[in-house]
Amino acid sequence: MSNPARIVSCPTCKTTVKWTPQNPSRPFCSERCKLIDLGAWASEEHVIPGDAEHQDINSEDLER
Repeated sequence: MSNPARIVSCPTCKTTVKWTPQNPSRPFCSERCKLIDLGAWASEEHVIPGDAEHQDINSEDLER
């Protein structure tokens, strides 16, 4: 019995996408949406929240 394809929303454009090996851009619908997301991370539009004290690796306040 084959497994049905999982359907997800593209994180960039919200188009529905099948999560299968035939879609090399998954979870994105296309290479274009994948690159748009990468650009958002590179320009710091997307960030992972963290401890503000450890955000700046060049901070003089950190112990060495």
